[in-house]
Amino acid sequence: MKFNLFNSSIVNNSRLPWVDYARGIAIILVLYRHIFEGFLRAIPGTDAYDYLEHANIIFYSFRMPLFFILSGVFIGRSLAKRSVGTIVKNKFNILLWPYLVWSVLQVTLQIALSKYVNADRTWHDYTYIALFPRRIDQFWYLYALFNVTVLYVLLRQKLKIGYQLLLGAAMYFTSSYLTRHQIDIGFVYDILHYYMFFAFGDLIADYMLNKEKYKLYGSWQVFGVLLPIFIVGQYYFLQENLMMKDYEFVEAYQPILFIVIAVTGCAFMVNIAFMLQQYNVLKALRVVGYHSMYIYVCHVLVASATRVLLVKAGMTYIPLMLAICLVTALIVPIIVYNIAMQIGAWWLYSLERPEKKTVQPNPQLVK
Repeated sequence: MKFNLFNSSIVNNSRLPWVDYARGIAIILVLYRHIFEGFLRAIPGTDAYDYLEHANIIFYSFRMPLFFILSGVFIGRSLAKRSVGTIVKNKFNILLWPYLVWSVLQVTLQIALSKYVNADRTWHDYTYIALFPRRIDQFWYLYALFNVTVLYVLLRQKLKIGYQLLLGAAMYFTSSYLTRHQIDIGFVYDILHYYMFFAFGDLIADYMLNKEKYKLYGSWQVFGVLLPIFIVGQYYFLQENLMMKDYEFVEAYQPILFIVIAVTGCAFMVNIAFMLQQYNVLKALRVVGYHSMYIYVCHVLVASATRVLLVKAGMTYIPLMLAICLVTALIVPIIVYNIAMQIGAWWLYSLERPEKKTVQPNPQLVK
């Protein structure tokens, strides 16, 4: 059984490089937060490294909106080629199915290995999978993206409701109200919170997919404009949340300002992605972006196992441990995915059987 971790076909095919670059950046930021939060719960002294915590706060401001915006960019293309029913079925296969498989698997392993992990799980946690996905760690995103996508295509195509961005804005401000008043409505909250970013992605799709504009999007002029805006926005986000001792303060209590900070942060990351595409560098980052969903579903398991091994080995320098966990949480899931494809375990990631025996792209990344 042979496979190349950094398969050249991934960086030489017709996929849009900037999308993989952007997803690569976003998934690395997601991993950083989840791994760092795991360290905070499991290893005393982690909070002494202020710069690690500050990075965690900053990355939080735009990484998830970026995923939803990127997904929204491609929904119009899907609707132009497929019926609503076909799209819903496809999203069930590539989003909801892996959510169910991996959330059940992770909860089961956390219960079985309760002596070695910092998650306090019981059999009752299985009920959270359908109702309160945020209570089972990272998997809520897949559930939220499925729900947002299905609701969006139904409202847009079946009910012919226009002004989706305005509808999304109303939903977003409702989610902020719920956060401020500590009202937990489970999975519905994530639909309210991220619908707007998905709608925004669809709104700007024609501009983002216009190849004649790619040189502009990846220009140093745009970089020069966005950089100071990004720095000011992130500095404010960091300082305000630190002062209030609440990482979600700006997001919940200053929703308009958070939208500006999140969208400009996303724009800066996309600008960097276009620059990387233009100069054709850091191809490994494209590979990471290509495998972002497969990394997402099992990175917590890999990072947790790595952390336990490092602690048992006597390592104590937290920044180095964090870096090692981050690298393994990026590489091992890619290896696991490739092995799964080789041995016919594709059903771990999707109900859509790959057409070929070679590694196939995740449909969510190309639609």
